[in-house]
Amino acid sequence: MSFLQPLLLAALPLAALPIIIHLINQRRFQTIRWAAMMFLLAANRMSRGYARLRQWLILLFRVLAVAALILAVSRPLASGWLGLAAGGRADTTIILLDRSSSMREQGLASVGSKLETGRQQLVRTLRLLGSARWILIESAQLNPRELRASDDLLNLPESEPTSASADMPALFEAARDYIRENRTGRTEIWICSDIRANDWNAESGRWQGLRDSFLEFAQTIRFHLLAYGDVATGNASVRVTGVRRQTTGDSVELLLSLRIERDAAVSERATLPLQIEIEGARSEISLEVEGAEFDLKDHRIPIDRKQERGWGRVSIPADSNPSDNEYFFVFDKPAARRTVIVAEDPAATFPLQLAATIAPEPTLRGAVDLLGQDQLGSVDWDQTALVLWHAPLPDGDLARLVDAYLDRGGQIVFFPPRDPDDAEFLGLGWGAWEESPRELPVETWRGDQDLLKNALSGASLPVGQLQVRKYCAIRGEGTWLASLRGNVPLLARATSNRGGAYFCATTTATSDSSLAADGVVLYVMIQRALASGASVLGNTRQLFAGEGGSAAADDWAQLAGSPDALSTEYPFQAGVYAAGEKLLAVNRPDAEDRPAALGDSRLDELFRGLDFVRVDDRAGSLAQLIQEVWRMFLVSMMVALMIEAGLCLPKIARPSGSSA
Repeated sequence: MSFLQPLLLAALPLAALPIIIHLINQRRFQTIRWAAMMFLLAANRMSRGYARLRQWLILLFRVLAVAALILAVSRPLASGWLGLAAGGRADTTIILLDRSSSMREQGLASVGSKLETGRQQLVRTLRLLGSARWILIESAQLNPRELRASDDLLNLPESEPTSASADMPALFEAARDYIRENRTGRTEIWICSDIRANDWNAESGRWQGLRDSFLEFAQTIRFHLLAYGDVATGNASVRVTGVRRQTTGDSVELLLSLRIERDAAVSERATLPLQIEIEGARSEISLEVEGAEFDLKDHRIPIDRKQERGWGRVSIPADSNPSDNEYFFVFDKPAARRTVIVAEDPAATFPLQLAATIAPEPTLRGAVDLLGQDQLGSVDWDQTALVLWHAPLPDGDLARLVDAYLDRGGQIVFFPPRDPDDAEFLGLGWGAWEESPRELPVETWRGDQDLLKNALSGASLPVGQLQVRKYCAIRGEGTWLASLRGNVPLLARATSNRGGAYFCATTTATSDSSLAADGVVLYVMIQRALASGASVLGNTRQLFAGEGGSAAADDWAQLAGSPDALSTEYPFQAGVYAAGEKLLAVNRPDAEDRPAALGDSRLDELFRGLDFVRVDDRAGSLAQLIQEVWRMFLVSMMVALMIEAGLCLPKIARPSGSSA
């Protein structure tokens, strides 16, 4: 039980007043033995037990009546969330709102999404608790916004769902910074989230620093998590995995590849209608889908020969999560996949040249330029898809040139030089060369994302078959994509705002590794990096929602997507946008199609040492999280007084002529 006015509970000792009054009255009388009364006392001795019991019951119900009155005016709350409001009204209430794509999921037989239900529950609860100040921090903009009242949460466009993932550590960092800068008093932090593992990123090193910084605050800070961890069954998602324009004789067509993923619980064979839209022109095909995953490869769609670029959309029927039922795409004439190889020893780069030159599709054009560091001033960076750097790390003006290339969305893979120095780039650098007496296999690698992710069929790359004899240590903090036996980093990605910068700890030389001999992994790595780099060339781009932030949308015009989307949030909403001469397709990130929730034990570990409580709710739930129950105590008080009054009534005397 918790209370909105807990200070009034200090009056509970007043419930002992009836007992005190009874004891005082007992001391007012003195016992005097009187012979005439002794006979009457002896006559009443048989009924003394009942009289004493009645007196004790009268005293008990008087105590209960006073206690019930005090509890009623303390405004008790009924909830499974123990200690919810203990301590009184908060000075500042901060709401951390997860607006990720998966929060649009609905419950069974429900029309309310997780986000809608969570907002309504928060408004009802926070309206009851009260606060001197309301602050909203949502997962798209991450900017603290002061609300006039908690009810504003229902009407703000900035509290509607987006197509982006949520960076929960960044949300907590924004809350911490607000508390520190504004020196808030007693603070309540309310989190509304579906606790998806990809949003919480529990493996991030930021959580330890966040815990320590919250524990350092002198004021009381309490965390309340409203969790929607249940996953609705029967959901299906669609994603475009490839689209390209192809000319065959006198005809032009689009080759469209896509993937449909279904809930494994309902993965029986079924006919699924798929709607395809090309700039407003719609068509529909029926797909015979069986199993949890279905891939459609190179579906041919005829288009006008004069149409060199455009946009489209694929969609499937509505289900429990409307956010993953459509996917937008843009197309253009394929851009040339130009690779620049920077090498101190050109003879050692032949495997790299070969992997970059052989295109996976005959319609793709590849070109390779082999240059030294002193020749990079002549490179047309705006037409370069990939840089393979087999030389000492860039520094000075050269580092700024490469950094600008990455900021445009370019891709670069660094291989260690023969004589590493102390230079660093994006926080990573080369250590000393190490040689193992035995060949070291690749022990772990990330098969769910980036250069080494599994194929579309779900099969993993043969990374485990690679053997490394010599490697160069990687210094600094990055995202490890592959490690050798003994937890030795083999492939790492540096932290960058855009583009991709990778560090490979070995080379293609046969004396160093089997990268060239077992060329599948090397070829796939380079072709994936090329595809990512080529996607930012030309006049079309495929973007994940949230890339670049809202500043990138200053000159965007919406061509397709939600009509309710704010222009400042176009980068966070799925759709097609025109930005000058470019066509941009924005879609949810791949991770939003993974329903795995963060485990309970892992979640408790993130809040270890903090004042934290959690309640689980369901989408569409109408049950209130908490409610006042003072009426129950008032009724209890009245019942106690009525019973006490009944016990105080004198015993009805029997008529003198009645029989015993």
